[in-house]
Amino acid sequence: MLPAAARLRRSEDFRVVLRRGSRAGRRRLVVHALTTDPSEAADVTSAARAGFVVSKAVGNSVVRHRVTRRLRHLVSARLGTLPAGSALVVRALPPSATASSAELGADLDAALRRLGLSPSRRPAGDAPSPTRPADAAPDHGSAV
Repeated sequence: MLPAAARLRRSEDFRVVLRRGSRAGRRRLVVHALTTDPSEAADVTSAARAGFVVSKAVGNSVVRHRVTRRLRHLVSARLGTLPAGSALVVRALPPSATASSAELGADLDAALRRLGLSPSRRPAGDAPSPTRPADAAPDHGSAV
């Protein structure tokens, strides 16, 4: 669960983010983000906050809560990388009901990258292979 300080709770907060923030849409979700300008913000040290919108179009109560839990878990892992004072609203679309957590995470990462809030990174396990000079002898796996 997100700590209370990291949650958007009031409808006014949601409204401000949706109206003034920038938006990035993906197949399964739409991410709205509002970053505060440090020169305008009185409290720059405030943590990034997030809120979720999962309508009845996504599914029944059980499905909506499952999608919300998955999104909350994914956002909580990325909240520390967001700029201080920023606010995020994640709106789930109907295809999110049948999506896996990995698919939701990929859509969330892509949306955050598009908004400029997340550095482009490789998925875990896709580390770049070390480069070998073209004139080097082939490596046959035997290192003694």
